[in-house]
Amino acid sequence: MPDKATTRLTQRDIARLAKVSQTTVSLVLNNRSDASARIPAETRDRVLKVIRETGYQADPLARRMVQQRNQILGVFTYESVFPSSSGDFYHPFLAGIEECAERLGWDLLLFTSAPVTAGRRRIFHENNRLRIADGCLLLGRHIPGDELARLIAEEYPFVSVGRRDDAGGPVPYVGADYAPATRIVVERAQALGHRRIAFAGPGAGAESSADRLRGFRQAAGARAPHLPTVDRSGGDLLDSLLDQKVTAVFVEERTDAVALLAAATARGVDVPADLSVIALGDSTRPAESDIDLTGFHVPRRAMGLRAVELLEAVLSGTATERQLLLPCELTDGTTLTSPKGV
Repeated sequence: MPDKATTRLTQRDIARLAKVSQTTVSLVLNNRSDASARIPAETRDRVLKVIRETGYQADPLARRMVQQRNQILGVFTYESVFPSSSGDFYHPFLAGIEECAERLGWDLLLFTSAPVTAGRRRIFHENNRLRIADGCLLLGRHIPGDELARLIAEEYPFVSVGRRDDAGGPVPYVGADYAPATRIVVERAQALGHRRIAFAGPGAGAESSADRLRGFRQAAGARAPHLPTVDRSGGDLLDSLLDQKVTAVFVEERTDAVALLAAATARGVDVPADLSVIALGDSTRPAESDIDLTGFHVPRRAMGLRAVELLEAVLSGTATERQLLLPCELTDGTTLTSPKGV
């Protein structure tokens, strides 16, 4: 029997060891109901026994060819992501998608013909070309639940880049594990002596927002202030924090944290001596700052890469888990220290 540690087995090897034809091995591997029914149970069991004993794994590209797939991966974005610079929020996602697609031998197809309705793109429209692709990745902070539900109902293979839970059924996704990352940075601030802390950001409207607020509440409790940031300047937010004598603020959107830092500098408020500022992720809107913010980064490149791997597994029928959360990258930064007097 070939040494599986040093030799990559082929279907021809399996056929020789099982004393059957290579066609029989292919039919068993791909569970072809039309033809495999004509394979005697004893023969089928013998092939499966050899596969188990040798640890053989079918080549993904070969499986795709047998399944008559187009080897095209669709990418649908609910927000504009092209052109994308290296500093753009979506760039790492797309880099991870491209890297994995190239490794698996996929072509990428960006769906750009979707019309904008009520300010939002819709994947379903009269000229949609979803069926050209074998499956599709969905990118966007706000993905309509009705479209997710329809994709599930129509059994169209897709994976959401980001956790989704509003489709009335399980959505396959690869997301960031925001809640524990947020809880950890809050606990870190508490260990330094911070007791008057606050959350700044929407905290709702998208799963990523809700997850951050949930992680904050797990450590800070229900009574810690939650300050909205929508249509609010950095100066206005700073005023609210100072009025409530907050010593550490956890900001959902890094852009809002940068605006808060600028307002603090203009007012002569020392960060972090007077106010510690912790960023819960990366900027989804343009924001430039040389300050190394304490907090965490979203594993965007890894999310894009793992989303392609999950979609391949869904298409191949080998997916054991369809919902993955990846850990965020904690960063020490320079904007968190003990409050004065501690």
